[in-house]
Amino acid sequence: MYYTLNRLSTQSSPTRSSVIMILQVLHCPHCQGTDIVRHGQTRQGKQRYRCREQHCASRTFLLDYSYPGQSPEVKQRIVEMAMNASGIRDTARVLHVSTNTVMTELKKRNRHSST
Repeated sequence: MYYTLNRLSTQSSPTRSSVIMILQVLHCPHCQGTDIVRHGQTRQGKQRYRCREQHCASRTFLLDYSYPGQSPEVKQRIVEMAMNASGIRDTARVLHVSTNTVMTELKKRNRHSST
C-alpha cells in the first residue's frame, strides 16, 4: 500500500508556520488494488506508479494526466457515448479531446471485444 503526502502550510501568526500533512491512499485505476509502488517519472517530471496486484499484470498509471484523453475515466466515457449513438466529432467536442483519440479508443475496444 502506498500513500502520498500532501503538505499544506498555514500561517497562524507572522512568526510561526505550521505544516499539515494529508495521507492519500492510492488505488489502481484498472483493478482498484492498493499494492502500489512508485515507478519512475515521465518526461514531464510527473510521478509514475505501478500496480503489483497479481491479476493486474504490473500496469503503470499516473495520478494526473497532462492530456485528458489518456485518463481511464475519459476513455470509459468515449465508449459510453459511442454506445448511446453520439458521433465522433460530438464526443471529441464534449470531452475536450481530439477526434483521433476517440477513433483510436473505439478501435481498441472493437479489437478487444472481437477476440
